[in-house]
Amino acid sequence: MAGVIYALADDTLFISTLRPSRKARNIAANPTVAITVPVRRIPVGPPSTIQFQSTAEILSPDSPILTELVERGELTKITGHGELELADGCFLRIPLPRRFVTYGLGMSLRALMADPLGAGRVVERLG
Repeated sequence: MAGVIYALADDTLFISTLRPSRKARNIAANPTVAITVPVRRIPVGPPSTIQFQSTAEILSPDSPILTELVERGELTKITGHGELELADGCFLRIPLPRRFVTYGLGMSLRALMADPLGAGRVVERLG
């Protein structure tokens, strides 16, 4: 498990990292990933979450996929601090699946507090 900063573009998550990092080494060995995105709705208690599984791909900074997205300004969040010039830099490309597991989303905070064990949902992405 590793916390990351990500950018979302074209229904895909992109993450900047280094090739020798644990993240990149793990993905090189097994590209299956599990992602949990916390969604803070109130300042106390556990956050709501969105969770999914996908397959990650390691991209070089000069990848045509990245070049196009950088030119469109869609990866500034993960390329705005020199990440494209890092000697051992790389990017993880993680396509979003159709199915997501959520906790505490799509319901009022009152309903979440009244039934926290019933706050899990499975949702399908449209499109």
